Amino acid sequence: MALNTTKVLTGGLVAGAAISVVGYIVNGVILGDRMAAEANAFRPGMAALMMSSQAITIAIVSNFITGILLVWTYAAVRPRLGPGPRTAATVAGLFWVLGSIVAVGFLTSGMMSWSLWWETALFWLINLLIAAVIGGKLYSEDGGTTA
Repeated sequence: MALNTTKVLTGGLVAGAAISVVGYIVNGVILGDRMAAEANAFRPGMAALMMSSQAITIAIVSNFITGILLVWTYAAVRPRLGPGPRTAATVAGLFWVLGSIVAVGFLTSGMMSWSLWWETALFWLINLLIAAVIGGKLYSEDGGTTA
């Protein structure tokens, strides 16, 4: 069965918005001071660069792309694994592993400590679970444009 492109985009945009909101809470409020301190310890002034309007814009656009890819992957595996939160959690887990592998570069370069890496990894998993469940809930294969 073909993917419902309209619902992939709708669910993906909502999932991307959820990723952005949770990301702001985690990175801006909960871990913000610690992340800034470790970034500036790595390279003085780096925290300011990470909070520039250009960096924030790129992060938000990346979050929406991630949300769309998350829901697209959910839609692609749904016929095999079945609809629902378990499949959404499986997709979130896949994205978490892939993202964690990429984020190891921050750890190995000395940009963040092990404890901050693990905390951000845990919050990233929670963020992806929330986004995947929301996006998966909005996805169905009936109605809308299919591709």
